[in-house]
This record gives sequence, C-alpha cells and structure tokens, in this order.
Amino acid sequence: MDLYAFPPIAGLLDGAHAVLMALAGLLEPVIGIASAAAAVVLVTLLVRAALIPVGVSQARAEQTRSRLAPKLAALQQKHRKNPERLQRETMKLYGDEGTTPFAGCLPMLVQAPIVGVIYALFILPTIAGHPNALLEQTFFGVPLGSSLAGQIAAGTLTPGAMLVFGVVIAGIAVVGELTRRAFTPPQAGSTSSRADAPSPAALPGAPVNPLAGPGAARLLGAMQFITAVIAIFVPLAAALYLFVTVAWTLGQRVLLRRRYPLFEARTA
Repeated sequence: MDLYAFPPIAGLLDGAHAVLMALAGLLEPVIGIASAAAAVVLVTLLVRAALIPVGVSQARAEQTRSRLAPKLAALQQKHRKNPERLQRETMKLYGDEGTTPFAGCLPMLVQAPIVGVIYALFILPTIAGHPNALLEQTFFGVPLGSSLAGQIAAGTLTPGAMLVFGVVIAGIAVVGELTRRAFTPPQAGSTSSRADAPSPAALPGAPVNPLAGPGAARLLGAMQFITAVIAIFVPLAAALYLFVTVAWTLGQRVLLRRRYPLFEARTA
C-alpha cells in the first residue's frame, strides 16, 4: 500500500506542493533559480515563528524541573524501597506544580510531520497524480530532490555539489557543537553551583543523577550530531529545513534560557 496515495495525505502533499511552488514563483524575480530553496527556508522560518509559544512552554517546563530536582531527589531517597509510592508521590509533586514530566515534548512531535512532508515532497516523482515540479528546482546547481549519499552511490557527485552539501551539513554539525557546549548538563561537583544550592546528587544518600556523569555527557554531546548524519541521507531540501531549524532552535533556547534560567543558573 502506498501511504502517500492515501487521499488525506495526498491532499496534504498537494497543498504543500502548491504553497511552495507559489512562494517560489513570488521569490523568483528576486532570488532567481534558487527561489524554491528560499521558499523552503521561508516556510521553515514561518513554522518556527508559529512554534515560539511552544518553545516558551518548553523553557518554563525545564525551569520547573530544575527547581523540583532537589525535591525529586528527596522523594527518591525516602521511597527508594517502594517504587509504586515513589511514582505516586512524584506525579503528585508535578501535579501540584501544574506540570508533568513530559512537558515540553510537543515541539519535537509537531516538527516530525513537517519534516516528513518536506521529505516526501522532494522524493516523490508524482504528487496527487501530477508530476512533481519541485524536483526540477535546484540550489546552486544541485537538485533539491537529491541527497549527498544518493549522489555518492550513483557516482554523480560533483565538486560543486560536494561544496553545497558540505556547507549545509557542516553548518548543522557546528550548530550541534554550539548547542552541546551551551546546554550540556553540569556534572556533579561542578564549581558553577553554590554549596547552598545542592544538586540532587549532592543530597545525602540520594542516587546519582544519571545525566550528570561524564558518560552521559558524552552521549548527549554525540546526539547533537545525529541531525548532521541524517542530513547526509535526506534530500537537500529537507537538509536545508534541518539547518534552519537547528540554528533557530539554538538561538531561541539561548534567549529563553536567559528569560527562564534553570535553578542552578539562578542561584550561581
């Protein structure tokens, strides 16, 4: 069964195709042959702007979790032999604060279908029964429907295409590294926290925070580069979407972290 032929999905793709082609047409007098790529970037910026309230909600949730961390550690210590009681007390604590352990996960869930739609737009030869004109569009001479891995496998990779793919993928990796440096959780014993504001791991008898160890820090750092790896295999249009998305997300998180600092940052 062809999932993309399912009428609601085919209609969604057809509408997205029409919007992108219309934007590309409007931008062509200014941008030229890169108008379709500019349309992808513009749509990405519009989507990210629409998700700003969700980002604010996520930042507030992170701040709340950091403030509750000492209380959660105390509950773990008090009810470590009674998992069911611990779960009830934990959910009660979150409920009293008007939040949940999963608050802030919405942005990832919202973005997933958008990436899927853009990906489909640039891999399907036909959409809703008509030829996919987007596949004919290019970005600095590189088809927006092609991927770095695909061109390497087909033996069609040119120096120009390598440069375009390299800039986009390297940009995603650089943003990932900046994100890692800015938001890696501090390790236990870090001098950035005051003694009068103990972390959960510093409480007597409390379990060590699994996110505070060096191994977890390395894992979280490596995860920042997964997007760059994904960009090697997806169409260039989707890679552009990912590049703009991670760059926007980094800038937004930096600004929101200043507006909603974590517990450790506020007491440093």
